[in-house]
Amino acid sequence: MSFIKLEQITKLFHDSLRPAVDSLDLTIERGEIITLLGPSGCGKTTTLRMLAGFEQPSTGRITIGDQVVFDNNKSLPPEKRGIGMVFQDYALFPHLTIEKNVMFGLNKWKPKDRKERAQEVLDLVGLGDFGDRYPSQISGGQQQRVALARALAPRPHVVLMDEPFSNLDAGLREKMRYDVTNILRKANTTAIIVTHDQKDAFAVSDRVVVMKDGIIQQVASPREMYRCPKNSFVAQFVGKTNLLTGKLEKDKNLVQTTIGTVCLPLQKNQVCETSCLSSEIEGMCETVKLSIRPEGCQIVSEGKGSYFGTVERVTYSGEYQELYVNLQSDKSSEPMVIYAPVDQDIELGSVVSFNIKSDLVCLVE
Repeated sequence: MSFIKLEQITKLFHDSLRPAVDSLDLTIERGEIITLLGPSGCGKTTTLRMLAGFEQPSTGRITIGDQVVFDNNKSLPPEKRGIGMVFQDYALFPHLTIEKNVMFGLNKWKPKDRKERAQEVLDLVGLGDFGDRYPSQISGGQQQRVALARALAPRPHVVLMDEPFSNLDAGLREKMRYDVTNILRKANTTAIIVTHDQKDAFAVSDRVVVMKDGIIQQVASPREMYRCPKNSFVAQFVGKTNLLTGKLEKDKNLVQTTIGTVCLPLQKNQVCETSCLSSEIEGMCETVKLSIRPEGCQIVSEGKGSYFGTVERVTYSGEYQELYVNLQSDKSSEPMVIYAPVDQDIELGSVVSFNIKSDLVCLVE
């Protein structure tokens, strides 16, 4: 049985012609870490705020555990929903010690229990010896862990985190992804995180919810979503991809495109067993759209590949080279993006040949 249910949640602000969130349905299991991912204005933060009780849906129903916290007849206030919140700027009180910041939400507890619980969660987040310090005396990553400890202290049903990594530099960001996930797992806490960064979402989540214009586009594990995006928006938002249109052959395994014949993965492929490849392919029309990931294009030496093109641009990322390859005589067409190893010497204007791995090819809407 689902732990959190959002049913037909719609939010229409008075000054808007289009709903910020439109007929959203989402179920979350106890202990899951879910990320709402999407561009600015897609409705992810509004969804988080409605779950927390800071915004009231126009219509719909929200259930946490066995308690309805919102429907057409009732709306529980935020403090009665059993929710812990970690804000984007952490919202720590600068005049209170770390210990007192963590104890802030425990005002109804006995003094001894408050102190013991504060120490317990500070130990959990690795800051057990920092209780007498002030927020200004610790780093940004440590402040984030204090904010998480404060949210966990009252033993909430669910923790909500709004853009938790956006204020951190790249190196600390990567570390905090691991730390936050580890803390949530140890606490066995259900968590919903909002972010616009695909790497953040994929690093911490059991499932990712991609939103656009207030509508859920896809809900899937990071692996499934990357390999089997449902539509072209998801394919482009969760990493770079090449989108091609072609004709699906009768055997349902090959697609004829402007760059040549492209093989689809086997329909029994476990990676894509819940994607359109296994469940919808029989009903698809002859013209289809393909998503081909750049790392699925493997350069072959001595011109032995199935596809050829001229290198128009090379971008060095450190981990790989990003090649923009023109495969058509029509110069107005979009070049394909291909990832090449950093140790390969590839010059502008050179001709490369490559093959396409079928397991990184997917049909999209």
